[in-house]
Amino acid sequence: MIKAGIIGGSGYTGGELIRILLNHPSATIDFVFSTTRAGKPISSAHPDLLGTTDMDFTGKVDPKVDVVFLCLGHGNSTKFLKSNSFSRTTKIIDLSNDFRLREDSILDGKPFVYGLPELNKEAIQKASYIANPGCFATAIQLALLPLAKAGHLENEVHINAVTGSTGAGVSPSGTTHFSWRNNNVSWYKPFTHQHLAEIKQSITSLQDETGELFFLPNRGNFTRGILATVYTRFEESEDKAIQLFQDFYSEAEFTQITSAPIHLKQVVNTNQCHIHLHKHNDTLLMTSAIDNLLKGASGQAVQNMNLMFGFAQSEGLKLKAGVY
Repeated sequence: MIKAGIIGGSGYTGGELIRILLNHPSATIDFVFSTTRAGKPISSAHPDLLGTTDMDFTGKVDPKVDVVFLCLGHGNSTKFLKSNSFSRTTKIIDLSNDFRLREDSILDGKPFVYGLPELNKEAIQKASYIANPGCFATAIQLALLPLAKAGHLENEVHINAVTGSTGAGVSPSGTTHFSWRNNNVSWYKPFTHQHLAEIKQSITSLQDETGELFFLPNRGNFTRGILATVYTRFEESEDKAIQLFQDFYSEAEFTQITSAPIHLKQVVNTNQCHIHLHKHNDTLLMTSAIDNLLKGASGQAVQNMNLMFGFAQSEGLKLKAGVY
């Protein structure tokens, strides 16, 4: 059994990590650190865990744990690691955007590997430090990587994606409280969303010259999940596109290519990404769906942990969707 620590355990991603790791057959939670809830029961922040664990949040860090997950706000992971040290053997998985870009990927001599298993599986297996991808970035990259690998992203790519309210974090805001979000849809950060940088970084690692990416993110009136529709010009047949995707993801444990149109409920509460392809004239439409808190955050972080420690990728992640 490996010992895991969680930093910032009172938020949504921290809560999901606790839930997964409590049921992981090869890992145990050593501590859950919180500056605001130290000494209080974990169930005080996550009442869904009442009766599952009697652990309390702590304000102390064990520097000798085998792996530590950073579930902190963007910019705070760097600050935390500069003021808290861990043993040389402790592996670190960061869920913020602090280390995702190459120019930001080294901190005090620690090189962070971009943790998208479908792209960097071998590097993740050898890594000690992981930058977990963003949620939108995960859904969109998985819809585009096979085309980039085959050199088919020379034209403009248009992306429209909608996310649930949990994507904005646990702190309430003007666009997340119920009376605003319910029965409502809106866009935000048009064509400038921060996840574009990591998407472009991954795409250009497979295809040097690509068309421009136009990304329009939307807020949905539901709590969790991301549905992304991505389309671009594609001269080959639909069957050719399907074969490209099936070949690219032939060994990907959690990415499935389906012949039927997809919806969010088939992936919510799982670590799965489902992808559907549709060709209309000379345009190829890729639709991808993930749970933003699992494959888009905590589930993928545990998938990365499994790869780093030599466990089966699906260990602790055999989760069923809540379709009904």
